[in-house]
Amino acid sequence: MSRSAPRRTENHKINKDLFVLTYGALVAQLCKDYEKDEDVNKYLDKMGYGIGTRLIEDFLARSCVRRCHSYSEITDIIAQVAFKMYLGITPSVACRNSSRNEFSLILDKNPLVEFVEELPAGRSSLCYCNLLCGIIRGALEMVHLTADVTFLQDRLKGDSVTEIGITFLKKLEEKRYRRKK
Repeated sequence: MSRSAPRRTENHKINKDLFVLTYGALVAQLCKDYEKDEDVNKYLDKMGYGIGTRLIEDFLARSCVRRCHSYSEITDIIAQVAFKMYLGITPSVACRNSSRNEFSLILDKNPLVEFVEELPAGRSSLCYCNLLCGIIRGALEMVHLTADVTFLQDRLKGDSVTEIGITFLKKLEEKRYRRKK
């Protein structure tokens, strides 16, 4: 009975490592397929967006989070629950303006770059983990929030931390349906 816990942890590590290596191979292939870093960045964001629009259902079902009432609450849930659930890390959160609609997720550790020492030569504009920005943006749109999500700092580019910026633009209008009497 006690053997299942170590085995589950070991399988999780193998799954995570396999995902990280597969992601690295994907980025390498995209770098071969596209000349411009901007094109690779757009592709990774678009791919992440598609993942985020689907992942939100799993997240809401598994996390049992309640309705959030502020952008800071939403950002805290992303950092403390979603990142922990799917990547095994908990970024710190910082508010970047007095309007309280701009936040930073600061990652001390980024599991997607675990086996990456530096960006490929000649690829200084590459946002290697842009998939994460797309995932966050896609998930937020599915809960009726529009946001601009970008990398502000990246350790792969020589910065001291990896920082993802989230700017909430506006709340999407929910369609309201009235019952016909």
